[in-house]
Amino acid sequence: MDLLAPLTAFLVAWLVARNLPRWRRLPMDHPNARSLHARPVPRSGGLAIWAGMIAAAMFLPQGAGAPLLPAALLGAVSFADDVWGLRVAWRLASHVALVAGFLWWLGLPAGVGWWALPVLVWMANLYNFMDGADGLAGGMAVVGFSVYGVAAWDGGQSALALLSFSVAAAATGFLVYNFPPAKLFMGDAGSIPLGFLAAAVGVLGWREATWGAWFPLLVFSPFIVDATVTLGKRLLRGEKVWRAHREHYYQRLVRAGLGHRGTALLEYGLMLACGAAALALHRFGGDGAALWALAGGVVGYGGLMAAAESYVKRRGTPP
Repeated sequence: MDLLAPLTAFLVAWLVARNLPRWRRLPMDHPNARSLHARPVPRSGGLAIWAGMIAAAMFLPQGAGAPLLPAALLGAVSFADDVWGLRVAWRLASHVALVAGFLWWLGLPAGVGWWALPVLVWMANLYNFMDGADGLAGGMAVVGFSVYGVAAWDGGQSALALLSFSVAAAATGFLVYNFPPAKLFMGDAGSIPLGFLAAAVGVLGWREATWGAWFPLLVFSPFIVDATVTLGKRLLRGEKVWRAHREHYYQRLVRAGLGHRGTALLEYGLMLACGAAALALHRFGGDGAALWALAGGVVGYGGLMAAAESYVKRRGTPP
């Protein structure tokens, strides 16, 4: 297996992440009422991930890097948001337009279907919602795309595997500086395109019959469940869901005393368990067993959320 692309992605991302904090014009994330950090930290560290991916693209098989173009454009819009702050309507419109362009490139409506449009847009944004604690979104990218890579390689899709491993490697280079205590934040420039790629690679693998539609859902379920359940609760309460908040389960665990490192390690364990289960079902179980596993996962996540609620209530959550 040619490891040149992922190795290049890691090295370039690591070098860029190492030097980004010295760039005085990099936007700073200043603490506010909704933050989980107490000191200003440079954001838009996702630029390091993209530097790694651009470098890796030169060594990817022809056509393997196709999803990187819309992802890079999403990253450019998101970097502009990091620097100047764009209106929610403009951001969302750009997300819809770029995702629609990607789906059109796939040859819709044959093969996939326009149902994928809201799925990909939601995945891009939920990844951003979940990027609120040190090391969390970066760790999910490392685990999730590594699992994609293993499954794609096992299914004979070497191009898709190399793309997935390259994203994981670039995220690893960034994570060195984002693991608690973070010296660099990913920012929208990293989280939005990573969320899009998580969904886009999942759709590509499903279209090529590399894995079932359930596979990406299980792999990225720690993010999907937290973000979706939290959004649903806020909608039911009539809150303005586009406003920043600190009500995700991971945010409440950090605030209740588990801290950034403890929360990250707990989430890493959950991510690895979900990834291992997805790979085992992919290789040995088939779609029927996977559907039963997803049903069991709903019950399991219900238990985890109840345990988190109990922990937060016991420890108390600061305002």
